[in-house]
Amino acid sequence: MPQHFFGSRGAPICLLALALTVGSAGLAQAQTTAPMGAASTAPQSLPVSASVAPINTQGGDGTTTIIAPAGDSAGNPYGLRAVWAQGDLVAKTTLLLLAIMSLLSWYLILAKLLEQRQLNAQAAAAKKALSGSESLQKRADSLDKHSPFRFIVDAAFEAARRHHSLASQVDMATWLSQDIVHSAASLQMRTQEGLSVLATVGATAPFVGLFGTVWGIYNALVTIGISGQASIDKVAGPVGEALIMTALGLAVAVPAVLGYNGLVRRNRVAMHAARGFGSELHTLLLVEIEKSQHASHKSP
Repeated sequence: MPQHFFGSRGAPICLLALALTVGSAGLAQAQTTAPMGAASTAPQSLPVSASVAPINTQGGDGTTTIIAPAGDSAGNPYGLRAVWAQGDLVAKTTLLLLAIMSLLSWYLILAKLLEQRQLNAQAAAAKKALSGSESLQKRADSLDKHSPFRFIVDAAFEAARRHHSLASQVDMATWLSQDIVHSAASLQMRTQEGLSVLATVGATAPFVGLFGTVWGIYNALVTIGISGQASIDKVAGPVGEALIMTALGLAVAVPAVLGYNGLVRRNRVAMHAARGFGSELHTLLLVEIEKSQHASHKSP
């Protein structure tokens, strides 16, 4: 009986037991080697360049969105060009107003600098003419007809000719002094033309930029209220617009203020030269008149 049992059925049972033993050993070996293989291959699944390469994301509607890396060379989406393209009528009007104020300021600064340079050259020529040895009338005629110092000299000669109509109620020295002071005041008013515009631009440009800032913040709040979320992509554009408006306002105001202060100082120097010229002219003209009167008294 035992021999019959092991002889007829023992071989299949032994083969089954051997198969189970071999399978268990293979499964155990696979379980022990799988983590090591995964650990060794995991870093190789993501190449090094994947951290800087563009990433493609598949949306729910089948569209593909490409997310550019942080170091992408694409243009700034929140720059001045974007402000002009995406801004409303109020923002564009504010930008145009700041641009006009800036152009006007620079035009006045350059024009006044050239005018003061010419005035200084005319002052030097007038001072040189008065130091000559010829008659005062000939020295005055040598000045440029468009020179303001020629205007002062001609006005003084005209005042001297009209003095006789006063019936000696005002002496000649006082009369000539009043006329020369009046001519110098006219020259001073001429040199100050345009400076009020620079002062106005310097005082109002920051507030124009501040208005653009307030409007940009208002647009940001409206965007947050409509979208219902305060994400950075919803508020970055309006807030960037607000900051750009502030910077532009300061960029317009600072040159205007500096130009105004510099031109006022140069005008003060030029007027000092004009007053010195008027004082010297007053003395020379009185001497010339006294000589002419003395010569007329000696003549028979």
